Amino acid sequence: RWVLSLQCKGSRNFMSALRRAVEVDFKDKDKHKSQGIYLLTTGIPDQETHTISAYVAEVCRGLDLQLHVCLFSAVEEDDSSGIIPARYANPTETAIAFKEIVQAANGKFHWFGEAGIFESDDITVIVSEMEKANNYSQKCAFLVESLKERS
Repeated sequence: RWVLSLQCKGSRNFMSALRRAVEVDFKDKDKHKSQGIYLLTTGIPDQETHTISAYVAEVCRGLDLQLHVCLFSAVEEDDSSGIIPARYANPTETAIAFKEIVQAANGKFHWFGEAGIFESDDITVIVSEMEKANNYSQKCAFLVESLKERS
């Protein structure tokens, strides 16, 4: 419920937000076997990816924590405010950076936009399972047909 009361604000200072989340906001963290943090974002963090990945890997191992990222790529429009972010990357570069961070955190990456889902670890797993099932089904059908031919 607390999420409904949140207001959209802040910066792209990922390290500051993550430190606050894992060092201050994790109440009763010792009572849970594992926990997760979901980062909902539209752009690349201000800090370098390798710095974030190293910190995330260390923190996640120590707390049995997973960091999941949901990247929303909006249609790029000219920013009428004239404010340029401290660090800029196009949507593909941003996705690559977050995929690296998520791998270090043993989490999941989801990338979507107004046009739909561009990439999702969960959907990739589902598609892989469906392909395996289809392959197994084809092998079974081939085996049944070969047995019928022998009879």
